[in-house]
Amino acid sequence: MSLEQFSKRDVAPGYIFYNAEPKPKTGWEFFKRGFSRALKGELFVGLWIVLREMFAKGNTHTVSYPQEKLAMGPRYRAIHKLLRLQESGSDRCIGCGLCEKICIANCIRIETKLDENSRKEVSQYTINFGRCIFCGYCAEVCPELAIVHSADYENASEQRAHFGLKEDMLTPLDEFKANKQQEFPGFGALSDDADSFVKKTPLAY
Repeated sequence: MSLEQFSKRDVAPGYIFYNAEPKPKTGWEFFKRGFSRALKGELFVGLWIVLREMFAKGNTHTVSYPQEKLAMGPRYRAIHKLLRLQESGSDRCIGCGLCEKICIANCIRIETKLDENSRKEVSQYTINFGRCIFCGYCAEVCPELAIVHSADYENASEQRAHFGLKEDMLTPLDEFKANKQQEFPGFGALSDDADSFVKKTPLAY
């Protein structure tokens, strides 16, 4: 092996050299090169491809928002939603306050009172979505699966107090009576195979 083969390592068998045109140096040479390339029709071919794809039917990948909305995944953590009991339609929340205690953003406030039967009920449930980081801890810790993350990601408002009251998150009665409430639709919900993990507790006697 000769020294010349070592110095020309970029040349392999079958290597094809590209004879590039000389780089223009003056303005007139730049003009001649651009004019000659325009006459070849490459520019018009590119424009034709753009126009063809622009007006082709069934080739659009955009969504006409807000008329059309993309379907969010079942585990997506968006605006909270309070669910009702399927049997009675009453609030599923028992006012235990675990979601308020575990909230790392300190944005959940719960106020409870005693009803006519001396049972605790939730009188006010608010979430400050300006502070909420949508971590999902409140949905995971809820023992009654009363609070979940829905797929409602539109929370724009002119007032900070909006979209934070209990009435805004609780399933409306007319929607509940029409069987439109999906059971455990959001983050922190039971999985489809949750029943298979339940084991019978052995009795101590």
